[in-house]
Amino acid sequence: MIHRLLRAVLAGVAGFVVLAVAWPASPQAPPDRDTARQEMASLAWQRGPADARIGKIATLKVAEGQAFLDGPNTRRFLELNQNPPRDNHYTLVGGDGTWFAVFYFEDAGYVKDDEKLDPDALLKSLQETDEPSNKERQRLGMPPLYTVGWHVPPHYDPLTRRLEWGMRLRTNDNDAIVNYTIRLLGRRGIVHATLVSDPERLDRDIADFKTALSAYAFVPGETYAEFRAGDRVAEYGLAALVLGGAAAVATKSGFGKALGKFIVAGVVGLGSAIAAFFRRRRS
Repeated sequence: MIHRLLRAVLAGVAGFVVLAVAWPASPQAPPDRDTARQEMASLAWQRGPADARIGKIATLKVAEGQAFLDGPNTRRFLELNQNPPRDNHYTLVGGDGTWFAVFYFEDAGYVKDDEKLDPDALLKSLQETDEPSNKERQRLGMPPLYTVGWHVPPHYDPLTRRLEWGMRLRTNDNDAIVNYTIRLLGRRGIVHATLVSDPERLDRDIADFKTALSAYAFVPGETYAEFRAGDRVAEYGLAALVLGGAAAVATKSGFGKALGKFIVAGVVGLGSAIAAFFRRRRS
């Protein structure tokens, strides 16, 4: 669906989990579709091949056929997709516009990776956050989203230091959304990367996204292996990362009180606008 995808979208973290954030005090009406398409085309796209930066913490090589947005442009990109705006987030678009991924760094400290994950318990906790998360989305004039289940259960690769999971969600109209989430562990914190794709081509896009991540790297001094005694250690482990990281821990009340979801969605028609942008630039 980034034909229907950039139909329903990065939230606090269950795909992207919507955590404790400073949102606007009142909802803003989204632009009409034609205006949104025009604004999306006017963003400062950095087309590959190119070198990009995820803040000061990591680098990413943007391949031919991909495009990248810096922090200020990603903030507007999220708004155009009817997501809460975020500062210091970055966007990679691939597959000639069929998928996009949003990245940001959480300065949480070194996350110990020796915890066993319980996918069933994590899913239950995430579903319990639907109600408070949707109340916040309603306040912002955004449609509700509901947690359905795992597309891929949470799992951790100790060789790549990556925590991954795929979350299936639905809208009130029963449209399907899948966010595929990767957490890349570093010396001083975590880079969050969330893929938004059409469920019908998700597995193909996941493979494409993982290929793109092979060109991702923490800058020297920031890799997980460079941890040194005296570095700050995070207050939580892998399970809390699935539930929202610091926001889940901040409740002091256990995983069932995690603060909602940061799910990335796409608005109807904007996916085709991105694809059209790629076609125009090739011609």
